Amino acid sequence: MSDKKLQIIPLGGLGEFGMNCMAIRYDDDIIVVDAGMMFPDAELLGVDIVTPDFTYLVENASKVRGLVLTHGHEDHIGGIPFLLSQLQIPVYGTAFTLALVERRLEEHRLVDATDLHPIKPGEKLTLGPFVIEFVHVTHSIVSCVALAITTPLGVIIHTGDFKVDPTPIDNVMFDLHTLAEYGKRGVLLLMSDSTNVDRAGYTESERAVAPRLEDLFVRSPRRLVISCFSSSIPRLQQILDLAHEHGRKVAFLGRSMNNTTEIAHDLGFLKIPNGILLRPQDIMQTAPSKLVAVVSGTQGEPMSALSRVAVDNHKSLSLETGDTVVLSSRMIPGNEKAIYRMINHVSKRGADVVYGSMNPPVHVSGHGSAEELRLVLNLVRPKYFLPVHGEYRQLARHAKLAQHLSHLGLEESFILESGETLMIDRQGARKGEKVTVGRACIDSGSLDEVVEDMVIRDRRHLSEDGFVLPIIAINKNTGKAEGLPEIVSRGFMSMEESSEVLQSARQVVMKTLEGSTAEERGDWGVMQEKIRADLKRYISKQTSRRPLILPVILEL
Repeated sequence: MSDKKLQIIPLGGLGEFGMNCMAIRYDDDIIVVDAGMMFPDAELLGVDIVTPDFTYLVENASKVRGLVLTHGHEDHIGGIPFLLSQLQIPVYGTAFTLALVERRLEEHRLVDATDLHPIKPGEKLTLGPFVIEFVHVTHSIVSCVALAITTPLGVIIHTGDFKVDPTPIDNVMFDLHTLAEYGKRGVLLLMSDSTNVDRAGYTESERAVAPRLEDLFVRSPRRLVISCFSSSIPRLQQILDLAHEHGRKVAFLGRSMNNTTEIAHDLGFLKIPNGILLRPQDIMQTAPSKLVAVVSGTQGEPMSALSRVAVDNHKSLSLETGDTVVLSSRMIPGNEKAIYRMINHVSKRGADVVYGSMNPPVHVSGHGSAEELRLVLNLVRPKYFLPVHGEYRQLARHAKLAQHLSHLGLEESFILESGETLMIDRQGARKGEKVTVGRACIDSGSLDEVVEDMVIRDRRHLSEDGFVLPIIAINKNTGKAEGLPEIVSRGFMSMEESSEVLQSARQVVMKTLEGSTAEERGDWGVMQEKIRADLKRYISKQTSRRPLILPVILEL
């Protein structure tokens, strides 16, 4: 055993937000913790979602014992269909998390080919040399767990996403006792959520939202339209309870909202008072003062329910003067423009909009602030510490937060980015060799869903400089051009600006044809390349722009 090594291999989620995926390897056995996705940056044109590149796992397929999930947020489960389409492995998680995964797998027709194994908090699971205990933690979604992974070299604690909520809506407390027990026995490595490390103090309890929501129920004279993340079951429970208390009917709008609430209700996580639900088609026939609509689409996604309501394009709900629209969520960085655009449209409908930070709050975070992160560090007292889930600045700050533990046995903190590895053996821990990681860009509308880098590069090229299409008719008998070439352009220059340039470009193409040998003119591939090169040189010199040039040769 002395020469066997433990490797921590982040495939995503370190040095970035989203795509959380961690491989843990001991000798010839690998387990995977989470397989998430992220939404694309603005430069990834036409891309719907981004997942980790799972090449490392595919190359080591025979060694992968299973996928273990911490909770059901998209940045932790969104990449699962794309992983399982390449690799058949069992999946373990709580019943609620697996129900959300199952919906994703149904969309990709992978349910029948996948083994889903529900595990309850407190239960243990053995996969090869790993014994994994599920430890209940509180977060903004129900049924979340941290993982206590016992390996031949020691215990690894992976917190998943968490905050230490002292008064959770479901009254199921964060299992700090179990973490403390592991801390007493000795923990080799702690991997802990870094999302809110730069917020001082403690994150407010989910119950802190209740006074503000109640105030809105009391003060809103007409329809109340509340938008929150569909996965925020505790928030939805508060809305249902308040609606029941104030005599309002509740209608859920949006596919994700309907799917998630149905799953949560079936599994007993969402308690719906009798007779309170209203069909979407009955919304406009219900007295406005007796209605609350709970709508998905907090981030201004173009086709989401709330975006369609905002532009008066939803079949079931039209906003009217005096209605109140509440965004009970945070603005995810990068989505601000879309959200403010949506708020502007809502305001044009004459509705009041409630959003942003206020006191009491209309939204609280699901991630622990600095003091909660310090509490977990103090309870676990690891030998080595690896901050996870965050950009580099947050990982570095979290590592700094752990410095005070040096007198309690912390030997070293490591800051890794995706692809960098941590290796632990009997001699200690150190950075190991890098593994190949990257991202897979998924375009749901394309035949082959994974978009190549070259395609994205071409899309960016087209978006910036447009394209130029030289069309040349060549007589197949003589090999000579039939008249001057035609040149079509789109997104290149305005008609007035480009007419002179394109007229001269026709002469450039003609010159290229005339300067080519009969043998060259007989090879379309050669001619297309020659025309492209000469035209590119000319247009770049005249305009300093580089449109995509696609020569078309017609044989007559």
